Amino acid sequence: MITRKTYKFLKSIAIICFMAMLFSCKDSYKRVGVEATKLVYPQGVANDLVFTYTETKDPVKNKEEVTSKVLAVLTAPVREDFNNLTFPKEVFPKGLQVEFFDDKNQKSIITADYGISYSSTKLISLRGNVVIHTHDGKQFKTPQMFYDQVNKWIFTQEKFEFINPEDESVMYGEGFDSDKDLKQVNAHKTTGLKTIKDEEI
Repeated sequence: MITRKTYKFLKSIAIICFMAMLFSCKDSYKRVGVEATKLVYPQGVANDLVFTYTETKDPVKNKEEVTSKVLAVLTAPVREDFNNLTFPKEVFPKGLQVEFFDDKNQKSIITADYGISYSSTKLISLRGNVVIHTHDGKQFKTPQMFYDQVNKWIFTQEKFEFINPEDESVMYGEGFDSDKDLKQVNAHKTTGLKTIKDEEI
């Protein structure tokens, strides 16, 4: 017959053994797919961002006043900073708008639902309802587009729509590259519509 004292002692030993077994167990579950992906968090998050890119003709020295020219203005609801990674980048998960200014201070606008700016390659990836409005009324639409900041060149392999009021044409295609002002256009697999005036016939 087990006494109350012996029962308490055996119960304590059982609890200790169970705890030792619990903490000595290793997780042998092999994670694959999404579970295997390590979560990466941004080193910083900015809300309601307005960032102005400027340039000056001469280097700025000390605290002297210089005249600068606005090249572009970036606005975004959220910017996530991942510049601490091996392949640094900035992510705009809720979309962005970029206003570009040419030498005559004429403004063109690019908007998208999602964007990534890669710091080391100076390449911007835009996705979702990407639209360019140029200062002279041209309009370009595509679901995905890349912008090379160094060469100031845009390109996509996706379907696109390009409206050009200069020749009253609407072009559709798949694959497109051009300067950011849509003046040097290379389009692929194209179809479209063009207005022809009576005197041109």
